[in-house]
Amino acid sequence: MGYWPVPAFQNSRSMDKFAEIKNVSYSYRQSGREPLVAVNQISLDIPRGGHMVILGRNGSGKSTLARLINALEQPSEGTLVVDDLPAAVEENIWEIRRRCGMVFQNPDNQIIGTTVEEDVAFGPENLGFPPADIRRAVDDALAVVGLEDMTQKAPHLLSGGQKQKLAIAGILAMRPSCLILDEATSMLDPLSRQEFMDLVCRLSRDEGLTVINITHNMEEVQLADQVAVMGDGRLVSIGTPADIFEQIEQIKAEGLDVPAHNEIVYELANRLQIPLYPKEAATWEGALATVRRLLAVASSDAELRKKTIWAADLIRSEQAVRVSDKRSESEPIISVENLAYTYAADSPQATTALHDVSFDVRRGELLGIVGHSGSGKSTLIQHLNGLLRVQAGSVRVLGLNASNNADIRKIRQKVGLLFQYPEHQLFEETVFRDIAFGPRRMNLEEDEVNRRVLRAAEIVGLQTDDLERSPFELSGGQKRRAAIAGVLAMEPEILILDEPAAGLDPAGRDEILGYAGTLRDLGVTVILVSHSMEDVSRLADRVLVLRQGCVHALGRPADVFSDARRLAEAGLAVPRPSAFLRALQEDLPGLDCDCYSPEAAVEALITCFASRLPATEPECPRDGDGDV
Repeated sequence: MGYWPVPAFQNSRSMDKFAEIKNVSYSYRQSGREPLVAVNQISLDIPRGGHMVILGRNGSGKSTLARLINALEQPSEGTLVVDDLPAAVEENIWEIRRRCGMVFQNPDNQIIGTTVEEDVAFGPENLGFPPADIRRAVDDALAVVGLEDMTQKAPHLLSGGQKQKLAIAGILAMRPSCLILDEATSMLDPLSRQEFMDLVCRLSRDEGLTVINITHNMEEVQLADQVAVMGDGRLVSIGTPADIFEQIEQIKAEGLDVPAHNEIVYELANRLQIPLYPKEAATWEGALATVRRLLAVASSDAELRKKTIWAADLIRSEQAVRVSDKRSESEPIISVENLAYTYAADSPQATTALHDVSFDVRRGELLGIVGHSGSGKSTLIQHLNGLLRVQAGSVRVLGLNASNNADIRKIRQKVGLLFQYPEHQLFEETVFRDIAFGPRRMNLEEDEVNRRVLRAAEIVGLQTDDLERSPFELSGGQKRRAAIAGVLAMEPEILILDEPAAGLDPAGRDEILGYAGTLRDLGVTVILVSHSMEDVSRLADRVLVLRQGCVHALGRPADVFSDARRLAEAGLAVPRPSAFLRALQEDLPGLDCDCYSPEAAVEALITCFASRLPATEPECPRDGDGDV
């Protein structure tokens, strides 16, 4: 028997459909406004034992659809049948929720136990599992997510990523027949995400678990049997991952991403003006083969060879005029020396989060901080504005001592900190008042407060009408923007972002991270904590890698991400564009693999390939009559 014995309550009759959704609509009420239509006339069948991914921008209706399937909400129109149970029948609601386990993006909303073990046991106990089965279910679930050594730890002492694992374990322990994941891996490090998705795929394949995954991670999308794309509450497209990612322009127009290997192949084909075959680059291996084919075609055609050489010359000229980076020469603005920190010290719950951490942050740079879940990232940054007091070692910020009460007040006026769930920082009656709270606490004139609020709102893309709304009426992405605006309005010299893009769609992610890049260019020192190797490698001037509370690596992205083995030791992975290029090194010796965006990868491929072509084309041999 595997992890997933078929629950006794599961209908034993074999069915093709786990959920039947027909013309379903749902609207949210808004005070003083027309109802917000979140799901609009959706018709969709979800196969039993299948693995379906739902894609869409923030606010497209994905989470609402998931809540409807789980009977947390009832459709205002249409019919919904889940596991042969009509959702409109009140007696079926608890049974549907029992069969559909849902993991939300924010784990704090699902954790209720005083210990890890107790929290995971809560669901099985309430479902009436026998004591021996509860014990086995808890042990199995904790082993699956890698928390088996933390059974007696208090959940509030876990890191954000570890809390996410705990929430996942709590659902797995109930052994549902359907697992609904709403951005459930957004706070996991790359290795933990991979291990969890491997488990999900195995349960779907071997045990018949139905999986519905709402995600913005394109690597997860490729694991699905089917992908449904939503936009403005409607179903935009449905098909296999290969079908969906074949429509690159449409997917991009929806504000979504495609896997790095798909985009690299697509852009390379466009640059070389060579058509692609249908779905030939759908998989990683297929994309590698397609690159080889495209380069072979370009090599065999004289006109294409010339165009490739011209394109490479243009790329080199553009690279030559890019502004050189002088930030590495600037003075330190933050200095951390031998920092150590233990939660609940001198108690049975003692947890060492940091040990002998030393590094500097330079004025005007963007420093990326990465590490596995529980490596100490959030603990570290909370020392940089005095939220956590130094137990051992020293922290100096802008020449001020973060251990000194008088200095901490000054530090907090100059250091803005945005937490993992910035929407939790919203509390005022209107968005305007929320953004204005910080500047007003700084005793600024009201005209200056208004200027800062409007400027911050403009930077993050909030409309004037949004400023008079309650922050709690905003969508998830808008709440994120409002919280960021509240920090920006204080015009900090140092801005610390703790997973600011977690759970955002690609367009929202690029927007939020674009603010960080813009502020860095304006002279603000930015510290970015993220589980996305692609984001950090693309944006950061330097990268700090934490492993088990210690500094594992520190240097330029090219230095840190060039060592795949050392990254793996820290539970991390090489960014996908770079990994794709590494797989082509034997074909193209000398290929620059330190590229962290699809665009940079394509440029590297073209310049390396062109360097292997003859500089001038030889004349075609002709016979005595002048014919070729």
